[in-house]
Amino acid sequence: MENPDGKIMYAIIETGGKQYWVKPGQDLQVEKLDAKAGDKVELKVLWAADEEGTSADTKAAQAAKVTAQVVKHLRGPKIRVFKKRPKKGYERTIGHRQDLTQIKITDIQL
Repeated sequence: MENPDGKIMYAIIETGGKQYWVKPGQDLQVEKLDAKAGDKVELKVLWAADEEGTSADTKAAQAAKVTAQVVKHLRGPKIRVFKKRPKKGYERTIGHRQDLTQIKITDIQL
């Protein structure tokens, strides 16, 4: 996707304590967001630029907007953690599944 000037936009966003390099039209799985499927959300922008590599300075990055649409909520794969103490008879298995939200980046504005 392109902005009205015909240039492809890129941005680095932060959500869920992680940073992602995104461009319009991209699907992404992030940690669970408090929004319903179909809602539009604005994400925190750390850096933004166009295809020419013209990067926005810090003040322009704060003014930049990245809009995404929530596609669905899902759960990640099960991760198993096995603990064992040799010669002590201690064994423990625990599991974890992370709650995720799938989003689609709809627009990046500088």
